[in-house]
Amino acid sequence: MSLQSPEFFAELCLPFHDHTVVGNTYFATPVPGAPLRLRIDFTGTIHADTYGGLRLAVVHPDRGAIDAVALGFVDHGTFHRRDEATNTRPNTKQYGTFGTYHRPGRPPWEGAVATGLRDAIEQYTALWFPGAWTASAPGRTASRTALSAAVPPITRNGARTR
Repeated sequence: MSLQSPEFFAELCLPFHDHTVVGNTYFATPVPGAPLRLRIDFTGTIHADTYGGLRLAVVHPDRGAIDAVALGFVDHGTFHRRDEATNTRPNTKQYGTFGTYHRPGRPPWEGAVATGLRDAIEQYTALWFPGAWTASAPGRTASRTALSAAVPPITRNGARTR
């Protein structure tokens, strides 16, 4: 099943205008005209089709990856509320992770709170791409909400469709 990666990365509200999602990977050019690129992938766990975080890499077109860091969902509280609400215990397959199997019509990462994860991405990218985050950053309030399914479109009369 699909991870719905474009929706996941869109809800992280990463500020880079020059970006694309290919498969389950986010690629961006945070500083226009600069050779360095940003690549973000989901990191797997020891369990098949289960993801425990993100891997950020700074990539040079000729030299390849020059730096990388792993950001665990557990370390950044991404699924803390969900796991607490469902009484999911640490050291279980579901704790602090998400998998490819999920309820129909819902994203596999339902219940994620991206604040800590987004802040860590901002700190890491500020080291390699100074000023890129603030130059095109959306409002910070977008990162203070839980990741959810895509918002239904608004009709002409202003109501949301379902």
